[in-house]
Amino acid sequence: MTTNRPLSEQLSPAPLDRDEGYRLLDLLQDPATQQTALPGLEELAPGYADWIVTTLFGGIYQRAGLSLRDRQVANLAALTALGGVDPQLTGHVRTALRVGMTRQEVIEVFVHLAPYVGVPKALAGLRVAAAALS
Repeated sequence: MTTNRPLSEQLSPAPLDRDEGYRLLDLLQDPATQQTALPGLEELAPGYADWIVTTLFGGIYQRAGLSLRDRQVANLAALTALGGVDPQLTGHVRTALRVGMTRQEVIEVFVHLAPYVGVPKALAGLRVAAAALS
């Protein structure tokens, strides 16, 4: 389908709202994840944690079109495909429960990924999920 509207008018707006980013981060992350995700990063790379929260949670997450649950399914799949990001995957498994996914649904995401990302990565994701869900 073609349109004469400029591309800028066809895109979903993605505001950068720092306050909303921190509010959403607090809503999504449990205390255990909050203690491991960003603390200490400010000393190592000043401003980097704020950039992550503002652009990701105050920007990308603010776009229309996907629910928080849908975003978590995508996050679980992407992090499993990447591999080697167990702390982030652990946090997103916990967040999946916070946005309404069941334990069974979380596990099923990893099972479903096996033919797409490979059995070893799917198994690694399942091991992370098992630890995070226990």
